Amino acid sequence: MNIAILSYHTCPLATLGGKDTGGMNVYVRDLTISLGQHGIHVDVFTRSQDEHVPHILHDLGYGNQIVHIPAGPETPRSKKELLGYLPEFVTNILKFQQKKNIKYNLIHSHYWLSGLAAINLRNDWNIPVIHMFHTLAKMKNQIARNETEKEGNYRINGEEKVVHVADKIVASTPIEKAQLISHYCAEEKKIIIIPPGVDTGHFYPIPPDEAKEVVGIPTDGKIILFVGRIEPLKGVDNLIRSIASIRKSDVLSQCPHYLIIIGGNPDPDSDEINNEMRRLKKLCKELGLDDLIIFLGKKAKDTLPYYYSASEVVVMPSYYESFGIVALESMACGTPVLATQVGGLSYLIKDGETGFTIPVEDPQALEQKLTMLICKTELREEMSHNSIIYAQSFSWEKITPQIIELYENTTSSY
Repeated sequence: MNIAILSYHTCPLATLGGKDTGGMNVYVRDLTISLGQHGIHVDVFTRSQDEHVPHILHDLGYGNQIVHIPAGPETPRSKKELLGYLPEFVTNILKFQQKKNIKYNLIHSHYWLSGLAAINLRNDWNIPVIHMFHTLAKMKNQIARNETEKEGNYRINGEEKVVHVADKIVASTPIEKAQLISHYCAEEKKIIIIPPGVDTGHFYPIPPDEAKEVVGIPTDGKIILFVGRIEPLKGVDNLIRSIASIRKSDVLSQCPHYLIIIGGNPDPDSDEINNEMRRLKKLCKELGLDDLIIFLGKKAKDTLPYYYSASEVVVMPSYYESFGIVALESMACGTPVLATQVGGLSYLIKDGETGFTIPVEDPQALEQKLTMLICKTELREEMSHNSIIYAQSFSWEKITPQIIELYENTTSSY
């Protein structure tokens, strides 16, 4: 079986924590590797954003490749600009397919822009399209705090088209399925619930002393960790304010901890620093927390298990998460997760067993549960044990066969 995976706006090899890199990148990369292990050939098509990167890379193993397709300038561009380069993206994929003389059985597209490209390719290849959205504009707009944070109608229109034209849609959770039906009028029969997987061969518990040595944390250092993109919907400002409140209550004098933030670019002189990073760093300074909060910027996938294992708790104070792959990676490493009750996080975390879930914008609950986790060693150890066992049920060894079954059923009935 030959599968064409589309990840138009972001390459699955990109360093995590950047502007357009996150759980979707992890999903596409790890799924492709796992499909290769099952003997399925995959070509991942993504837009070329750097003329110095080879157009074809075999970094995913098993003969599977990432194909960087020229479409517009080979530099990062906004989503709205990328919409205009889709025809060129599709044309150059067709040229690649003809040059390699390969016949694909199915297209698996990710994010709405890729879905639009997939629909056009289907017209030429006459094969089915399976789509996964990863995030939904209408859900993001519900929690936007101002007009600048809202997604434009061009994206909503694109998502609506993909919802109604794709042959099958993969939803990460029952919650996402319900959102697709209620907000996008999706046909229930075309939505299949399959959660993302986690690479348990990469994300597993590392002895804390060894993990801390690798990432440069003193053996007796205690860490609260955030991992993700630096954008308003992640709610990092609420976490920072909670740290300030906990410090005032004198908890940190008894249970000293630091907050490490992985994601974005914290360099004030860099062109890549965004407004949210500037706002968060300013907030830290205003609250007098520069000595407690460390912004590390983007980190490669290979370093993340060390940071998870070196930390006492991972906090995800998001306003919206379609799934929350960071939570799954953290639990696989044996680190409890404190997260808001939104989207996939409310589905993924077993409250009181593998961590805690709290209401959105409830600073008292965030402060209370975080205080419990950093001060109660036995509680953390019990949750750590539960988390490791629980994460095994999401290993790619268990998730990939479900994807393959979907591929087979979809192609056989097309």
